[in-house]
Amino acid sequence: MRQFGIMITIGSFLHREVLNDIILRWMYDQARPSDADLIVRLSHFNRVYVSRYLEQFAGLIFRELHQCQLFPRPVQLKGELKDVIVEHPSCSNARIEEMILDYGQNPGRYYRETPFHGILYFCRRNGCMEYVGSSRIKRVRRLAEKTARRIIDRIFASVRRHADTLADERARLLSIPREQLFTAPEEMTEEFLQAEKRLLNDLRERRPIAGAAEELAINDVAGVKVILEESEQRKLMELFERLPNCEIVEEEKHTGRYNATNLIVRYRPPREEILAHPLGRRILSVMQARGLSPYETNQAFAEFVRSGEEDVLLEIILSTYQEMLESEIGRCIHEDRIIEQRLCQQYRGPLARNIEYLLEYLFTFPVSFQKEFGELPIKLWNRYLPDYFDEILKKLFRIPPDNFLD
Repeated sequence: MRQFGIMITIGSFLHREVLNDIILRWMYDQARPSDADLIVRLSHFNRVYVSRYLEQFAGLIFRELHQCQLFPRPVQLKGELKDVIVEHPSCSNARIEEMILDYGQNPGRYYRETPFHGILYFCRRNGCMEYVGSSRIKRVRRLAEKTARRIIDRIFASVRRHADTLADERARLLSIPREQLFTAPEEMTEEFLQAEKRLLNDLRERRPIAGAAEELAINDVAGVKVILEESEQRKLMELFERLPNCEIVEEEKHTGRYNATNLIVRYRPPREEILAHPLGRRILSVMQARGLSPYETNQAFAEFVRSGEEDVLLEIILSTYQEMLESEIGRCIHEDRIIEQRLCQQYRGPLARNIEYLLEYLFTFPVSFQKEFGELPIKLWNRYLPDYFDEILKKLFRIPPDNFLD
C-alpha cells in the first residue's frame, strides 16, 4: 500500500516491504485480522535473525581486526557497559581521568539503568581483558520512537508546505510579493491549523498525502561500535575492502561535541549457517503460546529467512577510546542526546502523539499477551490524552485498570 506516498524501510530487518505495508495501512485505520499473526512473526523472527547475524558479523570484525581470541559478555543495562569502560581504560590523560573520577563519585547521574540489549567484546592482552567494542540491537521502544519521528517530520513538512501555500494565496490576493507579506502570529497559527486539519481529513478519507513521496530509511536497528585509536582506524576500512559479503554504502563523520565516524554497511549474512542452529527455548515458548508447535516454529523461521532479502544494512560507529568515553559519561552522553531529540521535535501536536502511540502499539503488540485484535485502538485523526494510551498498554499485558477494586 503506497497511499501515503512513502516507503518506510527498516534495513536491518527481513521482509521490509511487508512491514512497511502494515505501518501504512494502520495509519489509515486499515488493519486486517491476519495482521496479528503477521506482525508477531515479523517482530520475533526478525529479532532472532538480527541477533544471530549481528553476533556472527561482530565476531568476524573484531577477530579480524585484533587477531586474537574474543571473549564476549552479554549485557542488559548501560551501567554494565559504563562500568567496563572506566575499569579498563586503554589509555589515559587528564580529561580521561577527570571523566572516570566524576563517574566514580556519582554513577547514578549517568543513566545506568537504561536497557541495553548488547554484547561487549574483549581481547586478552598482557594478562588483562581489553574492551574492543560492542554490538547492540535497538530496543522496541526506541525503534517505534525513531520510526514515528521520521514519519512525523515528513508529515510536518507536508503541513508546513500547505500552510505556505495559504500564505502565497493571501499575498496573491493582496498583489504583493510573498516576501513582503506580513503575517501576524495568530494568522500563522491559523494557517498551520487549517493545513493540519486538511491532512487529518486526508487520512480519515484515506486520500494520499501530497508531497510525501520519499523513502524513510532506518538502518541502525543492528549496530556495532568499534574502538580504535585514530592511527589504527584505517584497518577497519581495509578490512571491508577484503571481506566478500560486506560493503560500505554510507559514511558520515561527526565532529564537535560528538566525534565519531558512522558507517552504514550492507552485509549478506550466511543464511544456511544461521539456520543450522535450532531456535532457542524462549522463542519456541512464545510462539507455542500463539499456537505453533516447536517443529512448526522452526519451519516457519526457516521459510521466513529463506524468502527474505539476501542482504541487510547495519550501522558501525568507529570511535577512539576517549571519544567513546565522552559519549557515555562525558560531554555528549548518548541518553542526553535522546532527551534533546524528544524536546526539540518541531511538531508536537495531537497527530504527532497519535503516530507515536500507534507505532509503539504496533511494535509492542507482539510481546504482549494479546493474540488478536479487531478495531485498532488508535486513529490518527482523533484526539486522546496520554492516560488513554496507558490503558491500552495495560490491556495488552492484562494489567488491571486503576478502578479494578471498585
